[in-house]
Amino acid sequence: MIIRPGPVVDFLIANQNVRDPYTLDWAKAKRTLKNLRISTSPTNQEFKITGLSELPCKEQLFTLKKRGGVDGDETEEVTVFDYFVNHRKIDLRYSADLPCINVGKPKRPTYFPIELCSLVSLQRYTKALSTLQRSSLVEKSRQKPQERMRVLSDTLKTSNYGAEPMLRKCGITISSGFTEVEGRVLQAPRLKFGNGEDFNPRNGRWNFNNKTIVKPTTIERWAVVNFSARCDVRGLVRDLINCGQKKGIVIEQPFDVFEESGQFRRAPPLVRVEKMFELIQSKLPGAPQFLLCLLPERKNSDLYGPWKKKNLADFGIVTQCIAPTRVNDQYLTNVLLKINAKLGGLNSILGVEHSPSIPLVSKTPTIIIGMDVSHGSPGQTDIPSIAAVVSSREWPLISKYRACVRTQSPKVEMIDNLFKKVSEKEDEGIMRELLLDFYTSSGNRKPENIIIFRDGVSESQFNQVLNKELEQIIEACKFLDEKWNPKFLVIVAQKNHHTKFFQPGSPDNVPPGTVIDNKICHPRNYDFYMCAHAGMIGTSRPTHYHVLLDEIGFSPDDLQELVHSLSYVYQRSTTAISVVAPICYAHLAASQMGQFMKFEDKSETSSSHGGQGQAAPPVPQLPRLQQNVSSSMFFC
Repeated sequence: MIIRPGPVVDFLIANQNVRDPYTLDWAKAKRTLKNLRISTSPTNQEFKITGLSELPCKEQLFTLKKRGGVDGDETEEVTVFDYFVNHRKIDLRYSADLPCINVGKPKRPTYFPIELCSLVSLQRYTKALSTLQRSSLVEKSRQKPQERMRVLSDTLKTSNYGAEPMLRKCGITISSGFTEVEGRVLQAPRLKFGNGEDFNPRNGRWNFNNKTIVKPTTIERWAVVNFSARCDVRGLVRDLINCGQKKGIVIEQPFDVFEESGQFRRAPPLVRVEKMFELIQSKLPGAPQFLLCLLPERKNSDLYGPWKKKNLADFGIVTQCIAPTRVNDQYLTNVLLKINAKLGGLNSILGVEHSPSIPLVSKTPTIIIGMDVSHGSPGQTDIPSIAAVVSSREWPLISKYRACVRTQSPKVEMIDNLFKKVSEKEDEGIMRELLLDFYTSSGNRKPENIIIFRDGVSESQFNQVLNKELEQIIEACKFLDEKWNPKFLVIVAQKNHHTKFFQPGSPDNVPPGTVIDNKICHPRNYDFYMCAHAGMIGTSRPTHYHVLLDEIGFSPDDLQELVHSLSYVYQRSTTAISVVAPICYAHLAASQMGQFMKFEDKSETSSSHGGQGQAAPPVPQLPRLQQNVSSSMFFC
């Protein structure tokens, strides 16, 4: 995003979508403004913002040298507001109660009242966009396939690359038309629901109308927690129980509905969560199986992270957060799908899982792993990265997963905690935890095949995936059993590319299950494009899969069928998804665990302010989940 010139206050008001500067979240404003360039009036000097003052302008003191003073003896302490109004004779209308802009160094701050600061135009804004900005950007960038084709064709004609003299002298010609490729459409896998019912999805979609869940749970000990959300809570509970009964989930009446006290509604999020848990503990006879939490904000609630941490890390309680606005049967069904998966149930499974008849997977113990690394928002260079690895369990199922999440150094893409030897007999790495879970949940069988799906790496990092991450996984296996030699399949999934597919003579997106593995693929390496989902809005973006290593020996058809099938086992939706479920789960797990700890303060006290020889501070660790929820699909 390119910043337009204008007062800093107006930019913050628009960014946070508030009415006036007195309701701004200044902690968020501090992160938003850091490193942006401003000009100050009336001198029009340019500076880079380093932060905000701790105190408002009328209280923030600094040392002012008096005229005629010698060796700093003649100094006085004045406020920033008093200096600009009485010494500089500049009228300040609204800055008195607002923080000042700091353009100095951490130990030698230089303050300006915020109303004298304007943003310099044409500088890139590299930080995360607000929810409104993001939704506006997505809305404006949506283009149907026919419109996208027209825009691309017009751009090629306007650019007229073929007339470029240097290209012509080199004998290079650039076609203005689209490349024609042959594709195949894979048939959607058959799904199995409750009561032995089978169903073949149409157009990558299905629903639970008149269907029951294949493996429902029973919810007996539970309660409702309401953080000041405005809704008919009793009616919501009644409708949830009735909807669950239709889907096969037995839900008893909740023990109670805990309403937040009005005196805590404006307290900090941590205080609100603590007070709510004090209320719950004082009334519940024992630990509940499940808590349904009603949040007042639909997006980005500050309560979400502390609440999840308290439940999962401190008490080991499964929880589902909702922000009910329009509650209908479809909404309640979607909520129940997530609750059922978190409590150990399965909503639907593949027919080939039930048989079981997945080539090379059903006959030989096989673990499927999804790996992803989540980084801080753009511009936040000192927030730890979060590595998440999910693994399948209860073989021969490929629909059930668990996660292991760790922090690592900021902006580091390669996962460095897969194997972590702390003594001759002790390994605290991620893989040991996941492999042992597979062993115990799969009838004491070691996986002979390990299928790894890796997200978020570019082609320049493929060798690192094999040489660093795969080596760590092999070491973890050898540490458990020196004689154990599993076979590996390593696949990288890429979504950040610009390849699009169109159907000639059709205004619709390519059908779900479309596979392209010729002409535009690598001439030597093994890669293919798959569009497993049905694109309803805009133009579908296929996933580009690169097979880096295949020791198992899949045929191309069997491998593509497996990848396609893994797009249909995502338990929290009733559609095929665009990338395999293990990768989506890894992304969800990293995102949710990242909410446990707030790293924003760390980014403001960056070690980069110190000298070059200064060591980087240790990476803060995420809290470990309680044992009874660590193997659940808490992230679902």
